[in-house]
Amino acid sequence: MTTNPILDSISFDAEGYMSKPDEWNKEVAEALAAQEGIQLTPTHWKVLEFSRLSAKETGQSPMLRVITNGIGMSPKAVFDLFPKSPSKRIARIAGLKKPPECL
Repeated sequence: MTTNPILDSISFDAEGYMSKPDEWNKEVAEALAAQEGIQLTPTHWKVLEFSRLSAKETGQSPMLRVITNGIGMSPKAVFDLFPKSPSKRIARIAGLKKPPECL
């Protein structure tokens, strides 16, 4: 991963998830997405915002099924937006902890 000045002051755990989710903002999300090779669109933001709201309500990152049901999107559509391990990528870009179902 390339370094990004926006991320220099953010602390991450050993797996690359933000240690302090309250440090997250849209610029941080854009920088994290760029590291993942993802250009955020309004549909990406819909997923990220839903995931942050769900995590705030439940205390944990949402599983893929919760996301797809919550926003009315098929799993394939979410995979297309966040290829390879969408739950992990969504959580990482949304500034959340690693989802509980992910190894």
